[in-house]
Amino acid sequence: MKEFEFVPEGQAGCKVKACIHCQNGSKEIRQKDYPAVIICPGGAYQMVSDREAEPVAIPFFAAGYNTYILQYSGGTMASGFRPLCQLAAAISEIRKRAAEWYTIPDKIAVCGFSAGGHLAASLGVLFDEPEFLKIYELSENIRPDALILSYPVITADKFAHVESIENVSGAKEGSEKYQWFGLEHHVDKNTPPTFLWHTAEDSCVPVENSLKMAEALSAAKVPFELHVFPKGEHGMSVCTEEVGTACEYNARWVEWSIKWLQSL
Repeated sequence: MKEFEFVPEGQAGCKVKACIHCQNGSKEIRQKDYPAVIICPGGAYQMVSDREAEPVAIPFFAAGYNTYILQYSGGTMASGFRPLCQLAAAISEIRKRAAEWYTIPDKIAVCGFSAGGHLAASLGVLFDEPEFLKIYELSENIRPDALILSYPVITADKFAHVESIENVSGAKEGSEKYQWFGLEHHVDKNTPPTFLWHTAEDSCVPVENSLKMAEALSAAKVPFELHVFPKGEHGMSVCTEEVGTACEYNARWVEWSIKWLQSL
């Protein structure tokens, strides 16, 4: 195992914490490269939650994935596509240095939580969007190979998490610019396969966010898997005592999402 941090090319103001499987040269251990998961914690595009960072990386690493945690810009620095540029540059750099970091370049998923789910989904639906590409200047492949969206912020309608959408859009609720960041309207056939989970009781980011995303994916014929758990409030992360939301029933999303990735 090797841990290190890097700043994606041209993206000051963010950093990525990596934890990768290493090749040790032993003839007794099979040497190989690994698929990867980039983790985008939540925090309303205001801050980045520690509860949705390393506690998430640990089970994915244990399952054989290289993990990369993105600490992206928030608050007044969240608008102007800045977090999306940071995520795009991160996946670009991981692919560019795949051989060095023992990462399979065409098996990179992005796993996001709440506003981090909006960020992950944004890369999945806006990677080829002209409005974004006016800002993002690198030319490497930035499309994720899969998305894992945990109680994600998606909509900009009556079910929106207003603070998140206002922060990322830099616009007030109801404005045209604000509504543009409703991601279900940007889904098309090129959107990556997507795993979603939510709780029906979520009073912060209503379950309709995941339902609308699933509906859009279905209409575009994009493979997806959706789980709605009946109990649990917002921000459950991996549903363990460590993160203060112990729930064995809901914690199954971790195992299920790993099995889903393996099936792709």
